[in-house]
Amino acid sequence: MRNSSPVLRSGLTVAAAAALPLALVSVPASAGPGISVSTTGSTVSVTTSTCTQINGSWGTASLLTSSQGSFAQGRQVTLSGTSTSQSAAWSNVTSGTYTVIVICSDGTTAGTQSVVVSPAPSPTRSPSPSPSPSRGVMGGAGGSATDYGTVTLVAGGTLVGTGLLATAWYLRRRNRPYRL
Repeated sequence: MRNSSPVLRSGLTVAAAAALPLALVSVPASAGPGISVSTTGSTVSVTTSTCTQINGSWGTASLLTSSQGSFAQGRQVTLSGTSTSQSAAWSNVTSGTYTVIVICSDGTTAGTQSVVVSPAPSPTRSPSPSPSPSRGVMGGAGGSATDYGTVTLVAGGTLVGTGLLATAWYLRRRNRPYRL
């Protein structure tokens, strides 16, 4: 069994925390477990249960692009919900990396979390089945799909008959004993 040292794990945690953009340092950020961010197509939604209602408001959530540095610059949406769960959603979000920040109505930050919105998959065309033949398989007709005329059939019959007569004549002459 492999054990990793606590120093290594805490070093990775510090490195991950240092990777946050410096623009977000001005917002009093708490760890991400207070919010849950998800994407479905071009819709980003956030859910939290840490905010309390004050004067009819639960708080505000903001969606920031990588070029935006403060909560006020992002697309803001008012939280809605109940005392057990509050949520907000943004639709028609283009692909890219975003940061979601939730600030409760009492001024505390419920959480900050990054989310990646993937581009919408392009629709693929599946090949359509070809229509089945209208006359079916020409079984029993020699597999031909062309209807030959009477002259062609008579000529073919004559050739077959001539071949049979020639074969019979050859075999008959061969069966006779050789006489001088």
